[in-house]
Parts: sequence; structure tokens; C-alpha cells
Amino acid sequence: MGNSYLAAMSTTYCDYVQGKGKDTVHRAYHDLEYGFPIDDDNLLFARLVLEINQAGLSWETILKKKDNFFKAFDDFNIDKVARYSEKKKEKLMQDAGIIRNRLKIEAAVHNAKQIQIIQKEIGSFKKWLDHHHPRTKEEWVKLFKTTFRFTGGEIVNEFLMSAGYLPGAHAVTCPVYKKVMKKKPKWAE
Repeated sequence: MGNSYLAAMSTTYCDYVQGKGKDTVHRAYHDLEYGFPIDDDNLLFARLVLEINQAGLSWETILKKKDNFFKAFDDFNIDKVARYSEKKKEKLMQDAGIIRNRLKIEAAVHNAKQIQIIQKEIGSFKKWLDHHHPRTKEEWVKLFKTTFRFTGGEIVNEFLMSAGYLPGAHAVTCPVYKKVMKKKPKWAE
């Protein structure tokens, strides 16, 4: 997510969104998605791919391109992405609506295939995440690095925080914090 940049400008991502960021693409993401548990494997996969694509860029860039990503990656349908041909990957490399980075595109396809394996073994990506919870950030990073591509510490941390597996998405004083807690994020169990 790269909220460290935003945190440097304010105390927290929540402060930023409630202040300078209130009229930006961050507002809807912060208020409706960030930190809320995700049950759907395709949406979990989407969040992972978006976090991977944020590496080296601002989260605002990703949020502005989010709809384009969903269109370009067939709504992050895991089975479709896992079958992407070289021709489809080249088409993605030409799509100015997304981040045109070969390593990130290859990681998305590889990770979709890994999630398919997980789904066959344990039933779903969500069940796999639940099965491995709780873990420290370091343990999660090690697990992700042995399972997926392009999943360094910051990417894994933000993915898990944004999907409700690690705490810290919202300050306790943020109005959204109570909404997240009502959805029972895994970290709060």
C-alpha cells in the first residue's frame, strides 16, 4: 500500500484521509475496503496483485488505475489469469491503463497458478490464509516468499493488513475502525 509515504505527511493513513486526502481516491478505499476482511478468493487475489503492482510506486497511482486493472485482468478471475498466454501477457504489457512491468505481470500469472494449487489442496485461498493465522509478519513473509512471487516484506504486510489478517489498518480513533471490528477481522480473534 505504501502508506509509509502518507504517514510521513500525517500521523496515520486515517489522519491523511480525514484531512488532505478526504477528496482523493484514497477516501473510498480507506472507508470501504482497507482492513475489512475479504472472503472471496478472486478479490483476495486482486488485492495481492494490486499490492504487488504498488511496489516502487504510490498507492494513489494504483487506486487511480484500479478499475483498469480489474478490466485488464478479467476481474482477477484466478482460473482465467492462470491460463494467460504469452500473447495475453504481451497485450498487458501494451496496456497503459495498468502498470506495465513484465515481472509483475509474470508474478500475477504465477501467483494465480499457486492459488489454484492451494484451492485444490485446502479448498480456497481464504482457508489457506485462515489455516496459517496467526503468524508474525516475519513468518508470513517467509511463507509468502516460498509460495508466491514478488512478495517482499512490505507487500505481504500491506496485503495482510488490508485484508484483515494483521492489525494496523486504522487508528483506534478512526470512525472506520469500529466498522472494521464489526466485520471481525482475523487479527482481532
